[in-house]
Amino acid sequence: MTSQHARWALLGAETDDPERIAIREALALGKALYDRRTALGLTSVELAERAGMHQDDIECIEEGGTEPTIGLLHALAAALDAEIRAAAGHDLGSLWFEAHAV
Repeated sequence: MTSQHARWALLGAETDDPERIAIREALALGKALYDRRTALGLTSVELAERAGMHQDDIECIEEGGTEPTIGLLHALAAALDAEIRAAAGHDLGSLWFEAHAV
């Protein structure tokens, strides 16, 4: 016999929601961008100049306010002298910038 609580949700139901996936992907991009930028010792202004963007754009991305697109990922990777890497899933850590091999 199983019981159901009014606030319980079906397991996995939220993981299939396209809106939630988009939010998690945007947050993963923001974290990856922040991690690589700070590892290089760059300010958001310096990165914006390298990427041909505005500082507000960089800050918006880092705060998880921008859905990743292929064009955006390529532009940011070039500005960060890195390759973009992605793993299965949509959570933090599923996207990162990897420094070019020396």
